[in-house]
Amino acid sequence: MDRVNITDDLSFSRIIYGMWRLAEADDTSPAHVQAKVEACLEQGITTMDQADIYGGYMAEEVFGASLKAAPTLKDKIEIVTKCDIVAPAGRYSDARVKYYDTSPAHINASIDHSLRLMDIDKIDLLLIHRPDPFMSHEETGAALDAAVASGKVRSVGVSNFKLHDWTLLQSAMDTKLVTNQIEISLTAHEAFTNGDVAYLQERKVPIMAWSPLGGGGLVTGGGNADLQSLMAKMAADAGTDVGAVAVAWLLAHPANIMPVMGTNNLDRIKALSDAMKVPMDRQQWYELYTAALGQEVP
Repeated sequence: MDRVNITDDLSFSRIIYGMWRLAEADDTSPAHVQAKVEACLEQGITTMDQADIYGGYMAEEVFGASLKAAPTLKDKIEIVTKCDIVAPAGRYSDARVKYYDTSPAHINASIDHSLRLMDIDKIDLLLIHRPDPFMSHEETGAALDAAVASGKVRSVGVSNFKLHDWTLLQSAMDTKLVTNQIEISLTAHEAFTNGDVAYLQERKVPIMAWSPLGGGGLVTGGGNADLQSLMAKMAADAGTDVGAVAVAWLLAHPANIMPVMGTNNLDRIKALSDAMKVPMDRQQWYELYTAALGQEVP
């Protein structure tokens, strides 16, 4: 498995295991969660993606129970988590409205919650989950700098930020933002032309891609028949499935895109690295892109 340098002393596996459905699985026992992590490790997938809000604020705790039962896993993985979404659920069930909170008090409390719930002493990467229209960039930036200085967090980044959100926050920070986790897939490919990818690629900032299978639609079929037919042919030629083709399309791009793959199915987890087996030259990439657009490029 290829790796991507995040900082001078931190790298991630090129494919990342996303845990947003972890608390919704039929079996959330520590042993079953451990089996999922070990299935990832067998393929060289070492980076685990979490968020405080996942599973109604329960996914981190489910993951933490597994790490507590098998503490040796902690030294084999990198942990990403996110904060700032407050929804009327779990520990925020008394919230009157769903909102974003990028205040230092909330960021600090979220970090401490995540460390305790996942039974870890540091977070490898903390992301601000959504742009906060009410954000004080000076206060938020200072809080993120302090989190890194404290040793509780190794690196910081953002998720779902537009370029102006990124530059605003970065302008108030000494620590460099190391990634933006954004939606990219064959069915959500606007980031390649709206400046989102170009901005980060120019600055050599690795990109995390959420929902790389288009919310599962690229695997379940329906919708774009031409795209599905082309993906099926490429999958058959490579001896794999259409999901692997969709991920290979992202991996082939020169911007160092790291797809975040979320599934609770152990067999599918064991096959996440199949995307590395799919050849993808420039014309193949454009064949898929053309089919996704529904027309040839101008």
